[in-house]
Amino acid sequence: MRNTTKITTAVLAAGVLTLGLTACGSDKASAGTSGPLVVAASPTPHAEILNFVKKNLAKKAGLDLEVKEFSDYIVPNTATEDGSVDANYFQNQPYLDDFNHKRGTHIVPVVTVHLEPLGLYSRKVDKADALKSGATIAVPNDAVNEARALKLLAHNGLITLKAGTGNEATPQDIAENPRNLRFKEVEAAQTPRSLDDVDAAVINGNFAISAGLKPAKDALVLESAKNNPYGNFLAVKKGRENDPRVKKLAKLLTSPEVRKFIEDKYQGSVIPSF
Repeated sequence: MRNTTKITTAVLAAGVLTLGLTACGSDKASAGTSGPLVVAASPTPHAEILNFVKKNLAKKAGLDLEVKEFSDYIVPNTATEDGSVDANYFQNQPYLDDFNHKRGTHIVPVVTVHLEPLGLYSRKVDKADALKSGATIAVPNDAVNEARALKLLAHNGLITLKAGTGNEATPQDIAENPRNLRFKEVEAAQTPRSLDDVDAAVINGNFAISAGLKPAKDALVLESAKNNPYGNFLAVKKGRENDPRVKKLAKLLTSPEVRKFIEDKYQGSVIPSF
């Protein structure tokens, strides 16, 4: 058992699940290759990118695209698995590997589109070195993003992780903690809201942007895009990779028009991966 404080948000989770199921409706997404392609996505930046495609590129390509927004990291995969949606766009490979392993799902990536750099933010200090001894840092509570957060802190000299630490690192894997930092685990979507209650928080790029933060400007430290394994991709249930509609969307998501949209809109806070 982890010795950190874990904030549960059962009410929120229940609300998100209800919203997600309502968004999907009782009808299944198209089981064949006709009809609209229904894609589950996080609101920012994923749904924004998809809606740009829908508005500006899809019709010319002969693609009927429907975007369903979800505010959590679970329902998009379970809905893709059970056929409530045809595809999803919100996650990276380490997260998907962990999800498939733990939940027995069969989701596979189709094409990588962008990277959202993970960042450390604070309303109490203006640089990471100013964090005092005993400071509390909020980190995402899902296995992959918590490990990613700890690696970010280690890369910037705030902690040292044990040799061989992988994608399931927890605070128990910290070898050296010279500032005696304390860690509070919260749901990834709630990390921006935790900023008033902690000294700093590690926040996923999409949630930072949704909260009005500008990762390229506001983060105390930010992940590098170089050799970064956390690119976000379009994903489907295994066996649906050759759906012509999926192939059309994959091509549009990696088009020059989408690259320009990402670069112009997000100004380095979201980075094209193609």
